[in-house]
Amino acid sequence: MDFSIFSEPSTWFSILTLTFMEVILGIDNIIFISITAGKLPKHQQARARRIGLLCALVFRILLLLSIKWIIGLKEPLLHIFGYGISGRNIILLIGGIFLMAKSTTEIHHKIEKEEDMSAQTTSAKVVSSFNATVLQIILLDIVFSFDSILTAVGLTPHVIIMIIAVIISMMIMMAFAGPVSNFINKHPSLQILALSFLILIGVTLILEGMPEGLGIHVPKGYIYFAIFFSLAIELLNMRFRTKNKKV
Repeated sequence: MDFSIFSEPSTWFSILTLTFMEVILGIDNIIFISITAGKLPKHQQARARRIGLLCALVFRILLLLSIKWIIGLKEPLLHIFGYGISGRNIILLIGGIFLMAKSTTEIHHKIEKEEDMSAQTTSAKVVSSFNATVLQIILLDIVFSFDSILTAVGLTPHVIIMIIAVIISMMIMMAFAGPVSNFINKHPSLQILALSFLILIGVTLILEGMPEGLGIHVPKGYIYFAIFFSLAIELLNMRFRTKNKKV
């Protein structure tokens, strides 16, 4: 391994840029983990978040160490009606469908629960088992890791730089996952908004997972702008509602 690259300013700039990109790309991962872990008993939520983020870190490092295999996933495995379908296509399609189905089911569950408040007070809460929740988080970690790794590969040729950036970004996400999760789970309207974002991300995964020639690349900047803009509006609404209650 050539450690002389760390004497170059461009190396540290690459680490900084990659870390920032990894944190941004990890937002959808944190949202999913927060929503999924939020269904567990309070004392299990932090543990589920830690396991989810640690698994995400492990998957990203393993994928970085398997760059040749990742690149090979872009090669067609089979052809349907003349369109090549690669391993990457299959993973993104399955991940997108799962994310849409999971988010839609969660929204339906929350709406139905809110419509029947009396039943909510008398019946026991249905809580996901810890193992099932962690398994769902791990499955989506694998899908989200591909976006992260493909971005890293496009920014630097040095695997060690990618690994350092991934580790730093995961440490940052672990530090903020708890407060973000608590804030989302404390406000029902934000839960619905977060689940809607996950449906949107699921749609983009499906579009990008379509066979070459049919797939549509959706710039992540548009998605994250929509997320932050909608979040800003919802935060203003929350402040307005709180202010009106005091009056």
